[in-house]
Amino acid sequence: MSSARLSELVSEFGMVERALGDPAVLAQPQEYTRLTRRHRELTPLVTLYRERETLQAELAGARSLLQAEADPELRELAGAEVQALTARLEELEAELEVLLLPTDPDDIRDVILELRAGAGGAEAGLFAMDLLRMYTRYAEGQGLTLNVLDAAESDLGGKQGRGRSDRRLCLPRPEVGAGVHRVQRVPATESQGRIHTSTVTVAVLPQVEQSEVHLDLLEVRIDVFRSQGAGGQGVNTTDSAVRAVYRAGTPDEIMVVCQDGRSQIKNREKALQILAARLAERERVAREASERSARASQIGTGDRSEKVRTYNYPQNRVTDHRLEGESKNYALESVIAGDLAGLVGALARAERERQLLDMGQEDAHAPA
Repeated sequence: MSSARLSELVSEFGMVERALGDPAVLAQPQEYTRLTRRHRELTPLVTLYRERETLQAELAGARSLLQAEADPELRELAGAEVQALTARLEELEAELEVLLLPTDPDDIRDVILELRAGAGGAEAGLFAMDLLRMYTRYAEGQGLTLNVLDAAESDLGGKQGRGRSDRRLCLPRPEVGAGVHRVQRVPATESQGRIHTSTVTVAVLPQVEQSEVHLDLLEVRIDVFRSQGAGGQGVNTTDSAVRAVYRAGTPDEIMVVCQDGRSQIKNREKALQILAARLAERERVAREASERSARASQIGTGDRSEKVRTYNYPQNRVTDHRLEGESKNYALESVIAGDLAGLVGALARAERERQLLDMGQEDAHAPA
């Protein structure tokens, strides 16, 4: 563990706390929000650091008592305390090491969550909306709001959905389950009671400012059209829906549709935000693929299967294929209802362990 890095972060925490008590900072909403977020990020690490400091002092006292005490019973008690404190300190060191791992700079951003129907036709569309409701309920449980930006519907339900929420909704991509989600169940359209398998793809796109991405508006075609709805008085009768197409007709084409609002200007702005995020994600994937290729020559590959999760309705079970043992299975009803805390926690721990392993492998293969 880097003691210097830990000391720097503890010092930063103290400065952030002092700044949050400064009336001048309270008058600056953006700066106050930034400091509040940083305070929240550093709190778990500083809490462990302070506990370690307390336990180290207690351990020093127990060791002194063990050396100075002549009474056998008291020596036995002091020895047991030394053993317990030493074990807890070892746990704290491991926990602090995990918290000192490099974090994804995108973790503090808002996200755009995209769910698209894959194989399975109308049933895949229905399941896409089931997942959108699941993530919405999870967000609500975290005290957040997932705003639906766009949802294309079929006669039976949603075909695809797109929402935006605070980055804390999903945590890093490995935890939210970016990838292919598979469902096994009897579709509403199945008259013979046969179980079908359908898929939905989930993408988590950190929202970026257009200034952060090279998005040449000359390469973007903007179309406007009348929003689609389910019927009734809620149908938008104005041409406010916006379709933004990047490099139309080329292999680089990206299409985004936004029709959740009645304002064409706001829909255009949101569509361009999503377009910038998807372009940034494409660049990130290409960059990471290049990095993995270079890294694989030293320590091998560690790619996961594209299928990340299976929702098995007959067995009332959700299986995350990136986990092992019993920790990979969860009650389907709870997960679909938005209770993702246990699953997200297990994935977060697995991802941190993977990072530690990767760091150890890289150190082992580093030039002497």
